[in-house]
Amino acid sequence: MARDPERLHGSHVVSRQELEAAFAEDPDDDGDGRRFRLRLRHAVVLVVLLVLVAGGIGVAFAIQKGYLSIPQAESSPQKTSVCPSGTFTPLKPSAVKVNVFNATDRRGLAGNVAAQLKARKFVVGAVTNRDLSLNTPVAVISGKDGHAAALTVQRQLQGADYYQDGRSDGTVDVILFQGFAAVTPTAKVVQGPGKLLCPRELAAASTPAK
Repeated sequence: MARDPERLHGSHVVSRQELEAAFAEDPDDDGDGRRFRLRLRHAVVLVVLLVLVAGGIGVAFAIQKGYLSIPQAESSPQKTSVCPSGTFTPLKPSAVKVNVFNATDRRGLAGNVAAQLKARKFVVGAVTNRDLSLNTPVAVISGKDGHAAALTVQRQLQGADYYQDGRSDGTVDVILFQGFAAVTPTAKVVQGPGKLLCPRELAAASTPAK
């Protein structure tokens, strides 16, 4: 059986003449048609570029005028201390009025501490229970005009944490919580000027961020 040179394994083999015919220029397509298509392509590209440029100018104008804002990466909030930074001179206990509150389930705790403070010449006011929860063994609270008085009281109580509120007088509140241990022995009470202490801030600073 004669082998067909234009077929290979049953498939048609494209000849040189067929390739030339396939890629030959269309005789009906004159130079004007090619030039039109080329101009049309250039026009499309130019329109796209103009749209992009106009869009960029519009975005820049909107940002400048404040109509559009670009989200910025949030920075970590800086923690500020609420503990007074000044140095205060303790007062004589007789010049300090202190209220004692028991926020625990230990009966008679406020009365016991109040009695010890009174024995040290403090002026004791209210002595009662209080429903409150703070992560501290004992809170010493005063207004901004009671910093020196608060320092005087804080030094009498082991582990005391200072808090400031909006009161306008020089009174001091003591709130006893479950972690409260004892009144500081008289011989160990620090003397002389010093700073109010806020141990909770030190504890928060030493806790690694999650």
